[in-house]
Amino acid sequence: MLMNYLKSPAWWAGIGVAVLVAVSAGYAADWVGTSVLGFGTSPISAIMMAILIGIVIGNVFTLPQGLRDGLRFCSSTILKLGIILLGIRLSLFGAGKFTLVALPFVIAAIAIALLTVGFLGRRLGLSRQLAGLIAIGTSICGCTAIVATAPLIKANDAEVSYAVACVTLFGVVAMFSYPLLAHYAFAANPELAGLFLGTSIHETAQVAGAGMMYEAQYNAPRALDIATVTKLVRNLCMVAVVPIVGILYGGERTSGQSTRVNWLRMIPWFIVGFAAMSALRTVGDFGDQAFGFMNTETWGAIVERVKFAAEACLLIAMSAVGLTSALAGIIRIGLRPFVLGLFAAVLTGVVSFLLIANYAESLLQALS
Repeated sequence: MLMNYLKSPAWWAGIGVAVLVAVSAGYAADWVGTSVLGFGTSPISAIMMAILIGIVIGNVFTLPQGLRDGLRFCSSTILKLGIILLGIRLSLFGAGKFTLVALPFVIAAIAIALLTVGFLGRRLGLSRQLAGLIAIGTSICGCTAIVATAPLIKANDAEVSYAVACVTLFGVVAMFSYPLLAHYAFAANPELAGLFLGTSIHETAQVAGAGMMYEAQYNAPRALDIATVTKLVRNLCMVAVVPIVGILYGGERTSGQSTRVNWLRMIPWFIVGFAAMSALRTVGDFGDQAFGFMNTETWGAIVERVKFAAEACLLIAMSAVGLTSALAGIIRIGLRPFVLGLFAAVLTGVVSFLLIANYAESLLQALS
């Protein structure tokens, strides 16, 4: 089958369209963040822009079937490759004691969000897949967690796009409002402010944006550093949480209903690959020379190239998801997912705030 596709100009054209949208999304995200919002570095996610641009093009124009075959290759195979390469970002050496401080708050927020959002999703009558995407997108790392989980639980393109829209909308609101709340509650301790930003805001880019705003407004660079470390700890939890979400929310889709999948098949090769890349980064960062023979400059350059490749694959994949998402399918889902998305965002923020306000300072003192 793949060999037949490789001989098809339309299949290659579909991949080319996805690449073109991905490149455009990168420039659009940078322009909105720097020229429109006035940041030095854009906090706007290029993945979000890729989805939006793809949806516009895919719904204004009727794409030929040959192009759609190439787009499906992007949204499946290239997506999984991107997820594997994404693991190179995550090494916790150098994060110091704050990794241990952040971990219990991250785990508690994730667990409460996954269980509560899933329960409410069932009460609202949403599909198990859509509820799962909103739950993991809110609790882990936004779009990245959504695109990592979607093929595992057999979510369709409309559900992926709707979940991305939910976590993007409420994540942007949190990005602008939570720095104010963090300063009001933790003005005397920027470490706690950074911890709150890192545990409560959805996407890595949004956390960075909130941290930059906090640093600029309140002259507290420590808050940005801690927010970044906390978000990396949260992202690392994706290795364990995505298979769990597959068990809780996955299912075969037949006749409009979902049934449980054999849980023994819930850990796919791309999640194993993600974990392997993360382990590779951790080992490579250990010691004065990477793997005992490579200087740190060369290893750092390799890491940066792999990170760029991972981000490029995800951008291309999400461009393809947008290009194949029919708005009619999203509209049919209704407004209830937005109610769930709002609840999930507020729940994550409230749980993070209460836990940090009551326990973080004493934990920091205990580890000092």
